Amino acid sequence: MVSTFGTRLIGAPNTLEHRVFIEHNGSVVSSFHDVPLFADQSNGILNMIVEVPRWTNAKMEISKEEPFNPIKQDIKKGRLRFVRNCFPHHGYIWNYGAFPQTWEDPAALHPETKAKGDNDPLDVCEIGEQVGYVGQVKQVKVLGIMALLDEGETDWKVIVVDVHDPLASKLNDIEDVERHLPGLIRATNEWFRIYKIPDGKGENAFAFSGEAKNKKYATEIIHECNEAWRRLITGESPAKTPTYDLSIRNVINSNSPGFVTRSDPTYTNLPTDSRQPPAPIDPSISKWFYISSVQV
Repeated sequence: MVSTFGTRLIGAPNTLEHRVFIEHNGSVVSSFHDVPLFADQSNGILNMIVEVPRWTNAKMEISKEEPFNPIKQDIKKGRLRFVRNCFPHHGYIWNYGAFPQTWEDPAALHPETKAKGDNDPLDVCEIGEQVGYVGQVKQVKVLGIMALLDEGETDWKVIVVDVHDPLASKLNDIEDVERHLPGLIRATNEWFRIYKIPDGKGENAFAFSGEAKNKKYATEIIHECNEAWRRLITGESPAKTPTYDLSIRNVINSNSPGFVTRSDPTYTNLPTDSRQPPAPIDPSISKWFYISSVQV
């Protein structure tokens, strides 16, 4: 399984202008709509897109609104968003990203979490030993899933491992994670509960008392979100409502109202690679926050 995906970098990291487009065989594709969810469906191997490499703080995410959905840094109140370090964690503790061709439908109430989807692609935590890079398309296997309730919305976190990781053959379901990587699931629960506290928000809650569900449950959620994405890309579900306006522009899904040919001006006018060295980050981003409510 040789990946033919690459990245096209625009501008300098840590700036408002920075974008990371996904390329396939040298041509831009939509990270949301064109990268296939399955790398090898018969063997249960999926593609994930790395948005935030492990141990980094910049809150990079797929832009749902911009054409062809480049990855950019989230902005809050006009400023670039960095996730704070909550002791003893530094940045993100896994390679964090998303599954392409998935969507957590904000109109769909999940019967078990009793909360609607968060209007994003499905979030993924890749727990292998290699540190990824922004825009990397990793081939992964699914191990389990946790259900974060983030400001009243269901925000699933799928636990996966890179198929090339040395432990991949031993990690086949959620109980294997505790056996071979003891403490990681507990740390993941803690990380998501407290990561917004330094920004003045409260602790997040989990459905299922914070329990990580198994591979079978995770696979069902992935298929649900893939089906929700199919409804979005084909126009069955609206891409534009009074509360959001998603770009469904793509070059692969010819049955989609968002399909464009590679000769379309919106495609041919995409910026060329203009990568630059990272801009400096404010030293305060390195600060450690000690959260008194943490239960260890």
